Amino acid sequence: MKRTVPLVIAIVAGFVLLIANFIPYAEDWGLTAQEWFNILAVGAMVLGGGNLIKLHLMKVSGQRKGWGYSVVTIVCFFGTLVIGMSKLGVHPNTLYPNYAWSGYYLESGSGLWWIYQHMVVPLTSMMFAMLAFYVATAAFRAFRAKNIEATLLLVTAGIVLLGRTYAGVWFFDNGWWSCPDWLLWLRFDNLTVWIMDIPNTAGTRAITIGIALGVVATSLRILLGVDRSYLGRD
Repeated sequence: MKRTVPLVIAIVAGFVLLIANFIPYAEDWGLTAQEWFNILAVGAMVLGGGNLIKLHLMKVSGQRKGWGYSVVTIVCFFGTLVIGMSKLGVHPNTLYPNYAWSGYYLESGSGLWWIYQHMVVPLTSMMFAMLAFYVATAAFRAFRAKNIEATLLLVTAGIVLLGRTYAGVWFFDNGWWSCPDWLLWLRFDNLTVWIMDIPNTAGTRAITIGIALGVVATSLRILLGVDRSYLGRD
């Protein structure tokens, strides 16, 4: 029963949503399935939050390596949960002024808004800034003209980098070489536009088509009950 019931639910819900997208008469079935999905998602979030707290509490109680980070995670989790559920700093909605919690929970000046603007956004920016150093290291390793493919990658990346900055424009307008009108297509900025519009778009579409085919194949395997990896192990 642990595997059969979830498998039947997944197959039925999948076919209902698939049919609802192609048959107008079945649109209400799809909306009902989406509502049930939202209800189940809330339950899954509760279970996920409980599991998160359990794991970090075990780590703190055993004082394992990095248990200090677990303390920060637990404090931030419960702090955000209390602020969000109490709608701290939220003003009543003008349509319902007599209800204190009728306002939007992310309105400017609210507690969750402050957490997002002054904690989540700076931390996200810091993470991507640190990630830039790893990207630069990987680019240095990749941009080595060992073969024809690597040489093309190196030349293309150099053109795009120069075309995206003022250095490429300065090189042709005020730099070493004044580009005549009949060679304007050789400017770094114009070459960058061509590279992004033609070869890059073609490659992106090919990757998108490949991803779509993979999604279709995986979906069919799940709908037909062939792939049961999402059920976990017995």
